[in-house]
Amino acid sequence: MLDFIYYPVSFILWCWHWVFGHVFGESSGIAWALGIVFLVWTLRAIMFKPFVKQVRSMRTMQEFAPEIKKIQKKYANDRQRQAQEMQKLQREHGFSPLGGCLPMLLQIPVFIGLFHVLRSFQPGHTENYFFDAQGVESYVNAKLFGAGLSNFITQPADVLARYGSDRTAVIIVSIPLMILASVLTHLTARHSVQRQNPEAATAQTAIMNKLTLYIFPLGVLIFGFFFPIGLLIYWLSNNTWTLMQQRLVYKRIDREEEAKKSAAVEKRTSLAPKPGAKPDQTKKRPGTAPAPGAKPAPNAKAAGAKPAPNAKAAGTARPKDDTTKSTGSASANGATGKGGSTNSGLSADRSRNKNTGRKKR
Repeated sequence: MLDFIYYPVSFILWCWHWVFGHVFGESSGIAWALGIVFLVWTLRAIMFKPFVKQVRSMRTMQEFAPEIKKIQKKYANDRQRQAQEMQKLQREHGFSPLGGCLPMLLQIPVFIGLFHVLRSFQPGHTENYFFDAQGVESYVNAKLFGAGLSNFITQPADVLARYGSDRTAVIIVSIPLMILASVLTHLTARHSVQRQNPEAATAQTAIMNKLTLYIFPLGVLIFGFFFPIGLLIYWLSNNTWTLMQQRLVYKRIDREEEAKKSAAVEKRTSLAPKPGAKPDQTKKRPGTAPAPGAKPAPNAKAAGAKPAPNAKAAGTARPKDDTTKSTGSASANGATGKGGSTNSGLSADRSRNKNTGRKKR
């Protein structure tokens, strides 16, 4: 039913056993143990990018935890509207809760596949998926400090005898592996919990933290009595990779965020005026075209300037002076030549009145 999982897992294990078998021997327990370790690391390397996406998604969810709480509080009585608003927030900021669970979900079929493949290495079997009868016999006869890789602590005595192992050797090998796997499980969970945002903490988060910090490591110790040694090696190598990967990815993300903050601060500093510097108020040169979108300058009438005198009025004023002068001169000539006092008096009065009126203007 799950052959699409069993065959790839057994093929990767076969490849690594072939590599280390040329170094330590085909039936060497160290070659098989290293094959299991590198099988795990190969699968985890394939899932490295999903893990990075998981960390980024969880980080984004923690940043927007206050907004998520507001939505939950605002639509506490309307589950459908609450779900719609949550989906809208996730689309706007590009994160998904499923992305945070994806690497963990991918590890489950790998664990099931490896557990089934290792249990299928039994005496008398002619094949085990990608392994032939010789490969099955090699795994069954492999010993790691006197204990077979298919043995576990609570295994019946007759089965241990069939594998050629004794319980004491199995306990000596299994207990340290169980303790190391449990400690690494706790350290991995502790490192992850320390990165959580306190503002995003809820009652469910506190319960899950306690489970991952204490219950899961304790579960590794308890179930270690029923896990074959090969599976304990898988668990130990998987937790080792997870802890180192977390430290590497978290440091990388921290450096990226620090670089973004430094770039933002540097940009603000470069745009801000220097201390003591006057603001730049450059005057435009006369005759330059106004900038696009600039308002037109107010006209002279709106600014309160006096209008220029009318050209017609200015042109008619000068002939009046000439007329006056000519009239005055003609009157004077008439007075001297003809001796008529009436005409001279009238013309003098007229010229005087005109001159007075012009001055008043």
